[in-house]
Amino acid sequence: MDGTLTQTNELIFASFNHVAQKHLGKTFSPEEIIAMFGPPETGAVKNLFGETVIGTAMEELIAYYREHHPRLARLHRGIDDVLRYLQDQGVRLALFTGKGIRTTTITLEAFGLTSFFPLVVSGDDVQNHKPHPEGIQRVLDRYQLRREQVLMVGDSMADVGASRAAGVAMAAVLWDSYDKERVLGAGADLVFHHVDEMMAWFRHHLN
Repeated sequence: MDGTLTQTNELIFASFNHVAQKHLGKTFSPEEIIAMFGPPETGAVKNLFGETVIGTAMEELIAYYREHHPRLARLHRGIDDVLRYLQDQGVRLALFTGKGIRTTTITLEAFGLTSFFPLVVSGDDVQNHKPHPEGIQRVLDRYQLRREQVLMVGDSMADVGASRAAGVAMAAVLWDSYDKERVLGAGADLVFHHVDEMMAWFRHHLN
């Protein structure tokens, strides 16, 4: 979701630094915050702040994320058109994200995306996080799909790793990636630099 469907990275960084400043008296760079994730927010907060304040810190993070979502989050232009087109073509859509279900739900509801994704696999739903393929395997199992029927769309090295481990095709999208150069060189099956470019590919291959 983050970076692929939505411009929410700045919101994630700001939310995390809000609680870091309050409880640790310091803030972190985007690169440092990205390195902490893999597990969803709860795991990252627990690792950084410890058991004693995890409940409080998470509630503060969620509250900040919700309050500042209108100011700091955007839907990438044209993404809703892509999702609507895929849905109209009968493509089964699923969302696999490393973030927790609470922030995921806030963003899906805020941008009216819930109806596009009958299946959401969040970081809270898996034991093994990206680049482990567990989340993709859940989609395969739920929809009873063969690997060759699936296209993973993502913007990170973890997405590339998960797709490779699951044995499914990978489309790397680079319009909001914080790791653009490495993702570009990772050997994805498809590379899209703009949403319009991805839409054109779908229109050509689904007709």
